[in-house]
Amino acid sequence: MFRLDRTPARLSPVDTHAESRLTVATRGEGFTDITREASAFLTEIGARSGVFTAFCRHTSASLTIQENADPDVRRDLLTALDRLAPQGAGWVHDTEGPDDMPAHVRTLITGVGVSIPVSDRRLVLGTWQGLYLIEHRTSQHQREIVMSFIGHATT
Repeated sequence: MFRLDRTPARLSPVDTHAESRLTVATRGEGFTDITREASAFLTEIGARSGVFTAFCRHTSASLTIQENADPDVRRDLLTALDRLAPQGAGWVHDTEGPDDMPAHVRTLITGVGVSIPVSDRRLVLGTWQGLYLIEHRTSQHQREIVMSFIGHATT
């Protein structure tokens, strides 16, 4: 059974849309926590309530909301992704090396965009959740994330 919050919605026009680009230097395959940068963006624009979105502009890196307390979870997730899309599995596309096609498959599985509600000036993440960029390639890269907010902000 579920419980629906029946708080009446206040219908008011959206008064703010803001966008920013975040460049993340990765160290190769792994998770990079970008929760702090997303929160800083919201603080900078004075976001109060609305929706934050993030979009990764790459086909071999992705975004996810995941466990932020125990790093073993992220290590196990990388192991799972490697099992689902291993290097050396007979991929035809290998233009940029043996990790190229597995990286594309891992991005397909994990996705390039997330949406997170914003309430009381904060991302409405669960206690153990963080926002992560996942680098699927073995070498270092510069990854660009487009962050946007639509909703209400202080003026």
